[in-house]
Amino acid sequence: MNFRDVFSLAFRTVRSNKLRTGLTISIIAFGIMALVGIITAIKAMNQKFTESFSTMGANAFTIRFKERNIHFGGDNNNTELKLSKKGKKKEKTSNLGKIITKDEAELFVKRFDFPGTKSISIFGNRNNIASSGSRKTSPNVMVFGGDDNYLLLNGFSIQIGRNLNRMDVQTGRNVCLLGYDVAKKLFREGIERAVNAVIRINDIPYRVLGVMESRGSTFGFSRDNVIITTYFNVDRNFPSGSSFIIGVMTPDIRKVDDAMGEAEGLFRAVRKLNTTEEDNFVLDRSDSIAEKAMNSLRFLTVSATVIGLITLIGAAIGLMNIMLVAVSERTREVGLIKAIGGKSKMVSRQFLLEAIIISVLGALFGIVLGVMVGNLFSMVLKTGFVVPWNWVIYGIIICSIVGLLAGLYPALKAGRLNPIDALRYE
Repeated sequence: MNFRDVFSLAFRTVRSNKLRTGLTISIIAFGIMALVGIITAIKAMNQKFTESFSTMGANAFTIRFKERNIHFGGDNNNTELKLSKKGKKKEKTSNLGKIITKDEAELFVKRFDFPGTKSISIFGNRNNIASSGSRKTSPNVMVFGGDDNYLLLNGFSIQIGRNLNRMDVQTGRNVCLLGYDVAKKLFREGIERAVNAVIRINDIPYRVLGVMESRGSTFGFSRDNVIITTYFNVDRNFPSGSSFIIGVMTPDIRKVDDAMGEAEGLFRAVRKLNTTEEDNFVLDRSDSIAEKAMNSLRFLTVSATVIGLITLIGAAIGLMNIMLVAVSERTREVGLIKAIGGKSKMVSRQFLLEAIIISVLGALFGIVLGVMVGNLFSMVLKTGFVVPWNWVIYGIIICSIVGLLAGLYPALKAGRLNPIDALRYE
């Protein structure tokens, strides 16, 4: 008998034992489903992080008082680690010194003559109420202060109306831009009615200049539940003690490192630091934020792998037990095959192929279920359909190895059966 005949016979035997095969496939499928499902969900989270934190683009960076700390699990104490330019870790406390003031931010923007776009911003607070007539929002509207370049550097765009201009910034007058959710809440008849309307933010009247396009949500939190005014206005009407943030966008991605080096030297002079003092501010490249977030998800990948492997070990033990039972049940069949000229190698190969077929079928079902379960999470995050192709291949390879190892001993045992004793077996 050639390999095709042996494979056909093995597949027919697997198909004839539907209950036993189905239970074994289910055990393997659940192990692979746990592994592929969690990996798919993590990939969806990575995709969402990239969309959420890279809105400024790869050719931009910020200067801020503290490093953005993206943390998942583990010890969240007051000590942070910062990577220096050479990749070495410097230990520092969470207090980097005094916050960046408005005067320091404006002085930097005035002196920084590297080609590019500069912006100053500040976070007001996140517990504001916006109202228009009898309608009002929940007390969770975030207020940000910026300038005429703030939208460009932070991935916002105007849908209706106009942006802040230089006169708005310099005078600090009560004008604002509404996030899409805020405008929709206050102007249900149509967001176009928001332009030039007067609303109240915490009982302070503001004239609406425009409404921004929707940016969706991140992990269930809306990115459109915001109001943007000028940083002068926030400093006057919403004094929160927050640090000012400086954003810089270069026209060419290849010039970002040069711009960051020049910005660091200039801002050290603005902060009046001498040569022996460490920086008391952070330069944060925008495309590195998503990378930090994705790196912090690695422990989830390790956990998923451990869970999947533990389940597969249990599945391998169960598969080996079932194959040993199959050898006992088919002892007379093996004896008959050997009596009519079948070789031990052919018998061993048949049992080995049966174990591999069951494992691969379990892998295929588990991969399909895992991708479906993982993409339920991507639907919640509103990302695209995700398929971790590398883990699909790994899953098939792992299950093939599991089937090979689980079926090896039963196959050898079947091949060593004496045909005379096997025919006498009851």
